[in-house]
Amino acid sequence: QVQLVESGGGMVQAGGSLRLSCTASISTRDIYTMDWYRQAPGKEREFVANIIWSSNFTDYADSVKGRFIISRDNAKPTVNLQMHNLQPEDTATYYCSTTTPGRSWGQGIQVTVSS
Repeated sequence: QVQLVESGGGMVQAGGSLRLSCTASISTRDIYTMDWYRQAPGKEREFVANIIWSSNFTDYADSVKGRFIISRDNAKPTVNLQMHNLQPEDTATYYCSTTTPGRSWGQGIQVTVSS
């Protein structure tokens, strides 16, 4: 079982920025993708962004394109999510996930955006 540790959540006003990080307990050689999902109260978990580790190819949900940037630290199994121009609808618990190819999930970290 892969352990994923998320950090960097918190509360910010609309228009602000936050950076999330997630570190995996495995070698970078074993990672296929690292992903961010989020779940707002009363809603289903939804895809936010991911990165294919070997190619550095990235993909984003339409709702965050142009505002969020996912990146990896190739020296260690860490993925970052830089979030800009946050809006109240971005309020959710954000989950880091990895595929190796089996999928593992982090515990989740809260992001709250006030209007």
